[in-house]
Amino acid sequence: MAVSLSVVVLVGIVVVVLVKLGHVRTWPAAVCALFGFLLASTGLAPVITSALGSLTGWISTL
Repeated sequence: MAVSLSVVVLVGIVVVVLVKLGHVRTWPAAVCALFGFLLASTGLAPVITSALGSLTGWISTL
């Protein structure tokens, strides 16, 4: 759980920086966030969570 919270905070910071720098406009960022919330309620969410867990496990062994 701590790893996924860290990923959420990291991605949130990246999105805020990209919006502030003008690389991503506010509405497309909001649509992407909404898509993420909707994707989390589908059957694909456990697969994504598992893949992120495997990726972070692999990165931690480097």
